[in-house]
Amino acid sequence: MSHTSLSPLPSSDRADVAARLRDALLGASFTADGLLDLLGAPAYAALARSETVPALRATRGDAPLETLVRLFLLQQPVPHARVADVLPVQDCLESGWLTRAGADEVAATVDIRPYGGPGGEDWFIVSDLGCAVGGAGGIGSREEGVVLGVGGASTTLAGITVRTPVSSALDLGTGSGIQALHAAQHATRVTATDLNPRALHITALTLALSGAPAADLREGSLFEPIADDETYDLIVSNPPFVISPGARLTYRDGGMGGDDLCRTLVQQAGDRLSDGGYAQFLANWQHVEGEEWQDRLRSWVPRGCDAWIVQREVQDVTQYAELWLRDAGDHRDDPAEYQARYDAWLDEFEARKVKAVGFGWITLRRTAAAEPSITVEEWPHSIEQPLGETVRAHFDRVDYLRASDDAALLDGHFRLVAEVVQEQVGLPGAEDPEHVVLRQHRGMRRATKVDTVGAGFAGVCDGTLSAGRILDAIAQLVGEDPVLLRDRTPAQIRLLVEQGFLEPAE
Repeated sequence: MSHTSLSPLPSSDRADVAARLRDALLGASFTADGLLDLLGAPAYAALARSETVPALRATRGDAPLETLVRLFLLQQPVPHARVADVLPVQDCLESGWLTRAGADEVAATVDIRPYGGPGGEDWFIVSDLGCAVGGAGGIGSREEGVVLGVGGASTTLAGITVRTPVSSALDLGTGSGIQALHAAQHATRVTATDLNPRALHITALTLALSGAPAADLREGSLFEPIADDETYDLIVSNPPFVISPGARLTYRDGGMGGDDLCRTLVQQAGDRLSDGGYAQFLANWQHVEGEEWQDRLRSWVPRGCDAWIVQREVQDVTQYAELWLRDAGDHRDDPAEYQARYDAWLDEFEARKVKAVGFGWITLRRTAAAEPSITVEEWPHSIEQPLGETVRAHFDRVDYLRASDDAALLDGHFRLVAEVVQEQVGLPGAEDPEHVVLRQHRGMRRATKVDTVGAGFAGVCDGTLSAGRILDAIAQLVGEDPVLLRDRTPAQIRLLVEQGFLEPAE
């Protein structure tokens, strides 16, 4: 793999320098909050879109924080004397964080971006120059080994990951180390793999500069670097999931045909999970003519695993090709070359009978249940991150429902989940609503239609009375046969529990 025009990286075995550099960055408020204060929200948001002009305008002074923003975020050479006031400049030059630029200026060798951890931690994500923002937006380099920083996909995966304390976590295809950094907060041991040795080096820098423990770094594709008998309590991966003709860019193109990379990753994860362990991925999948996309994904789920698969977005093949051609900056090239590349994408899709591409999340959980639960759904609506606790609760409810027949449900005690509201839909002035909608204001923000019995039942659930006792009281109120009501309501209770409106109180 050639890295000829990528800049040399700082040394990853000088922990002392990384610690001093970290102290200096924090001392100058080079943090997510500090940047927001200095730049203001519009310029700060523009940086996340790889637009630097507003930040350049906001850093024309010579305050320490302005110096650091120009150096590490805007990649501008800065006078040596100014940097020496803020950083241990000689140490940074010797260990490769900085390089000399002209007679009396220094420049950064990597991009360093402040990143706020979920508990208010001040972390730093290291990436290649001009590549701090991962995802569609056009990156600063088209070298195949380039390592990107934080993108929307990275933060999405970090947000949906289950964050219970575990003994071992695996970040597969670590990139700049964002998932490994998150995992280090709740896993005793973190392993991070990548096909690209440069990514492993940058991950080591990200962890050191963020004050996190070092990870076990291993080079190789997919599960190749993992021994056959190694298992993990948590596996996360934001893989190179783009479905493209050929593998031009290591960070995004999987190099396998169609959606085979994502399928292989999911299918092989089952054997690598400890009992009760979770594997969580972002993925793309093909919508193929004559096939239900849900069936395609069900076929990916390995034996012995429960699964929850959520399709967040679908693009037709033309939108999809344009998105990733722009991501690589191909739209700025010779129009004939752009057209030829676009044609190649459409040829590939046509040959595979692909009419659209789905994007979403896949969560597996290792289970000993005789009949694993597989939920595949489309949910393009807004959600509230972080969702890790919502994901964990989903599988808890799967366990509860799997173990509860209708009689057990009627004996059970339930609570209405916090922040669920009821909406009545009907014509103005009508005596009864046409239907009642329960709506969540947290997590997945689901809404579900219920009948008046379901609405009344949910409203009374505070954990004190059993479901059967509540239904008997409702039967008396509405003048219905309690036996018939007990007979037909468990299906509705099951649905309300499944979708997270009700939770078992015991």
